[in-house]
Amino acid sequence: QVQLVESGGGLVQAGGSLRLSCTASGRTFSYYYMAWFRQAPGKEREFVGALNWNGGKSFYGDSVRGRFTISRDNAKNTLYLQMNSLKPEDTAVYYCAAGRDTIRTPSRSDEYDYWGQGTQVTVPS
Repeated sequence: QVQLVESGGGLVQAGGSLRLSCTASGRTFSYYYMAWFRQAPGKEREFVGALNWNGGKSFYGDSVRGRFTISRDNAKNTLYLQMNSLKPEDTAVYYCAAGRDTIRTPSRSDEYDYWGQGTQVTVPS
């Protein structure tokens, strides 16, 4: 069992930056594939980015590639999402997820076994 807690959300002006954190407890964090998803009101959950256990493989959704960076610190059991050049369309609840390192399609939400409660990011237009 893995418990995930996101933090760092808030309100930021367009063009600004924000860094989200996801702290894990329970089973060894370094065993897991980690990811960020987001969900805006009335929309389906969207893949943001994913990182394998040692950070050697990263994947990003088309809408955030080049602006967002996912990273992890296994010694601190923490996953990060650095978000730059934020846009109003980035407004959503951001969720951290963990899955086994044998994940085949990191962008699929059903590949992940554990989820955090989410943190709100708001970028006013």
